[in-house]
Amino acid sequence: MMRRSIMILALFLAISTMAPAFGEQPALGQTFFVSPAGNDAWSGRLPEANGEGTDGPFATLGKAVEAARSLGSDAPRRIVVHDGKYLFENPVIINAKDKGLTIEAAEGVHPWLIGGRRVTGWRREGERFWVADVPEVASGDWDFRCLVVDGRYCLRARFPEENRFEHVTTFSVPWMGTTGGGWKRKPTEAELTTMQYRPEDLPPDLDINNAEITVYHMWDESMVGVAKRDLASHTLTFSTPTRHPPGAFRVQKYVVWNVKQGMTQPGQWRLDRTAGKVVYWPLPGEDMTHAEVYAPRTECILKIQGTESNPVQDVTVRGLSFSVTNTPLKAGGFGANAFEGAVAAYHTTRCVLSGLEVANVGGQGLKTWRFADSRVERCLVYDVGACGMMPRGENSVVADNHIHHVGLTYPSAIGLWGGGKGAHLLHNTIHDTPYSAIVCGGEGSRIESNHIFGAMQELHDGAGIYTSMAKKVVLRGNFVHDIVNTGGYGASAYYLDEQCEGCLVEGNLAVRVCRPSHNHWAKGNIIRNNVFVVEGDAELTFARSTDYIVERNVIHATGSITFTNAGAIASLAQNVLFSATGSVRYTKLDNYKEVATGDLEAADANILADPLLLEYEKGVVRFDPESPAREIGFEPIDVTGAGVRTTQ
Repeated sequence: MMRRSIMILALFLAISTMAPAFGEQPALGQTFFVSPAGNDAWSGRLPEANGEGTDGPFATLGKAVEAARSLGSDAPRRIVVHDGKYLFENPVIINAKDKGLTIEAAEGVHPWLIGGRRVTGWRREGERFWVADVPEVASGDWDFRCLVVDGRYCLRARFPEENRFEHVTTFSVPWMGTTGGGWKRKPTEAELTTMQYRPEDLPPDLDINNAEITVYHMWDESMVGVAKRDLASHTLTFSTPTRHPPGAFRVQKYVVWNVKQGMTQPGQWRLDRTAGKVVYWPLPGEDMTHAEVYAPRTECILKIQGTESNPVQDVTVRGLSFSVTNTPLKAGGFGANAFEGAVAAYHTTRCVLSGLEVANVGGQGLKTWRFADSRVERCLVYDVGACGMMPRGENSVVADNHIHHVGLTYPSAIGLWGGGKGAHLLHNTIHDTPYSAIVCGGEGSRIESNHIFGAMQELHDGAGIYTSMAKKVVLRGNFVHDIVNTGGYGASAYYLDEQCEGCLVEGNLAVRVCRPSHNHWAKGNIIRNNVFVVEGDAELTFARSTDYIVERNVIHATGSITFTNAGAIASLAQNVLFSATGSVRYTKLDNYKEVATGDLEAADANILADPLLLEYEKGVVRFDPESPAREIGFEPIDVTGAGVRTTQ
């Protein structure tokens, strides 16, 4: 069903050769089978129908779970899902009674679990468009903002076609930071539900019944509907509140979705709620009389749901593929956190999600919480509306996953949002994200050997790897490169934000990221033995921070090097600092205001000289034998193994 690039095919070949993570397979006598050719009236004990057509596999996963549950949690149980497409209008729920259950794809196949219906009955409407009637949309019983055509997540009608409109609403209340309690004054309901626009931007015939607005903030956004429009005052009233008031953080950008003015190119679609139909502009050569088109009916397809007192234990889900899910029309908040995952797991112990593929879903790909002593490994997540993965739990391991092209609907989406005490985020490959690639908090977490590029493509104040409210977190052996600063509060390679304390950033490589290290309202952290290669000006920032140690790093910039708020650094020594323009400077801040600046002198226990880098692009850092890096005791960096491992 889904398009696979050469990279994706290679990854799945690697996954298919891997042995199961742990545990022996249950005996065949406790195995149930599911097949599109099955029948829920059968026993489910046979992999295919018998000769008489009286017994064989089940037709639905839900029936198989029910049958396996009836055996009791002490019995080893396995469900094998055969190749094909399975449609869901509600999630399959796994609960504590399913202890020890394994659900896996049959050998060598990747069955697709689809959280929606096929849309049929397409007909031409004019020269460009095709339409299909959806009566439940007209009656208000069905609403969606995801459409998948022949395995492609289709882009909705967007107005304007490029860039964004600028509204004129302002909100000048200071943001006090999360630590400071958020806004100095709580926004009013009116401030969260109204926005004044420029009259030349929105035409008088804009259909507010269909219009949806993305209001951009700094590090997140709010997608809301329109309840009312006042043409005299040029004011929109939203159907639900925004996360932050329009105009907050001095950001005055917005985009309108799902209106006829936004249908400007092939491959786009919109949902006409008034007429009860889907409107689609086919790609060149696309035959809508034979196309497979799916629209979502559920936010979640498979949910592992325990409770704090009775968690789900020892459940494994392996080798399945998930597609087509929905989101409600409301602001999702930071990381689009309000939305559900296509696969979700809450209150679990010793559970495993392995070798899954999640593609073309409207909300989160994988979302877990209180995911204790559990694993997410060797999964592929791409083309999703919100975050790729949100695995959070004590002693969880998230390893060897490939996550890319997330946030297609909600740009605050994060590639991998981990957290919890003792979380391990290891050897993941993450790229093409509108906001941060990795976000992690908690205590004692390890973020190691991840390969990140192309992050921060749309929003601001994030990073390749961003940590907040974190204690004793280690960032080691990561390779972050090619992150462009799109403005606002900027984009960084490694970012320790509010209340980060006792953290270590060591042995990492950053290439072509103008702010390799950003630190805000943090204290007592160490930045040691990293290499930062910057094309242009390099800035390392420490606003409202204290007691930092910055030692034995190599910084090479074709422009200037600036340590912003150098007074936060208790020890800035034994670094090799090279600016091709000869400018290595520091500033001191009072709160966020610059109060002093000056040149950093060689006498300050750093070496201001060319480190004589010979190689770094592919992850191996090599220096000329005469490099001054030897003088500071710099330890070699080799991050060629960062990202998904093909073998283990």
